[in-house]
Amino acid sequence: MSVFVTLREKRLPFDLSTVDLAHGANHETDYAARSLTRRVPTLMHEDFALSESSAITEYLDETFPEIPVYPRDRHLRARARQVQAWLRSDLLPIRQERSTEVVFYGSRGAPLSAAAEEAAQKLFSAAEALLPAGSPNLFGEWCIADTDLALMLNRLVLNGDPVPQRLKDYAGRQWQRPAVQQWVQLERPPL
Repeated sequence: MSVFVTLREKRLPFDLSTVDLAHGANHETDYAARSLTRRVPTLMHEDFALSESSAITEYLDETFPEIPVYPRDRHLRARARQVQAWLRSDLLPIRQERSTEVVFYGSRGAPLSAAAEEAAQKLFSAAEALLPAGSPNLFGEWCIADTDLALMLNRLVLNGDPVPQRLKDYAGRQWQRPAVQQWVQLERPPL
């Protein structure tokens, strides 16, 4: 999602190819030859292939700097990258119990386990500390970390789990961004 949003925000032309993960298409020879990590997404730019969402968004921001998706201030840019890395490497109980199927297919999960509740409280605490009072974005201007944080919060919000109202409002505003809505509205194969 963050790569798609970055490409749209930067107004870069691209072709989107679906990879059938359910049937292991990411492990087939052709895909593996392009994607070092055999993960989705993989960006092909000229003769360069790159996998991992945050690496791709950073590459796109450096390669096409005209429309930034990261803060220009180096400290804020580092913080945005920290947020992205943290969201992808921690909070596993939330990702397990509230997959993106909740977000994109409307699936509902059972009540959160104790471990997922603890992860949710950690998420809320960090998000509350990061989000300035009265600000619609983490770092003044919108950045791609806003989209990633909103996705993690929406795993809970869209399942009906209790989320502090300020964070629920933030996630809802981020979700209305045109590039995010273009991703949300993409046709997806049935589950």
